[in-house]
Amino acid sequence: MAETMGTTGTTKTLDAFDGAEPDETFLRAVELEESTPAQTRAIVVLVGDHRYESPGDNTDKMVAELLGEYGYHVDGVVRTKSKKSEIRKVIETGVVGGVDLVLTLGGTGVGPRDKTPEATRTVIDKMVPGVAQAIRSSGQSCGAVDAATSRGICGVSGSTVVVNLAPSRQAIRDGVATIAPLVEHLIGELNSYTVQ
Repeated sequence: MAETMGTTGTTKTLDAFDGAEPDETFLRAVELEESTPAQTRAIVVLVGDHRYESPGDNTDKMVAELLGEYGYHVDGVVRTKSKKSEIRKVIETGVVGGVDLVLTLGGTGVGPRDKTPEATRTVIDKMVPGVAQAIRSSGQSCGAVDAATSRGICGVSGSTVVVNLAPSRQAIRDGVATIAPLVEHLIGELNSYTVQ
C-alpha cells in the first residue's frame, strides 16, 4: 500500500497492484524534492554571561545572514552561559539533531570564564587544526585581534563540523568568510563516505 496526496489535498491509498497511477501533482512534488539539493544546515551558539544581551544587539541576525550568503540554513541561534557543561550540551544537541555545522561564538579567550574550546574538545571525535589555524591567520591579517589570539578549535563530531569563533563583529565576519569553503570541503568528505 502507498499513500499519495490527491489534487484536492486528500490522501488516497493505492494498492501497488491495482493499476492506479499517482496524479500529476504528486509526481511533480516528488520530482522537485529529488532535484532540489539539500541545504547545508547550521546552528549558532552564542556563548557569554553578559555578551549579546544588550538591547539592539543583532549578532544573531548578522551571523545568520552571513551564513545564508554561503548557502547555509540556520536552524537556530542558541544563547548559553559560559559554563562548560552548558556549552557541551548545546553542541551535542546540534550534533544529535543532524546539523552540518555547529558554529560557536565567544568564550575563546584566556579569561577565567572562557571555556568554549574545552567544552568543544569533549564532543569532538577528530580534530581539524588547519581550520583553526586559518581563522587565526586570517584574523591577524584583517586586524581582528581576538580572532588572532583565539584558542578556538575545529573538529568533527559524528557527521557534524564544530567550529569556535571569537565574538567581535570583525572576527565573525572574517571567520565566516574564512571557514565557508573549508567547512564545505569537510562536509563533502563526510557525506562521500558510506559504511559498507
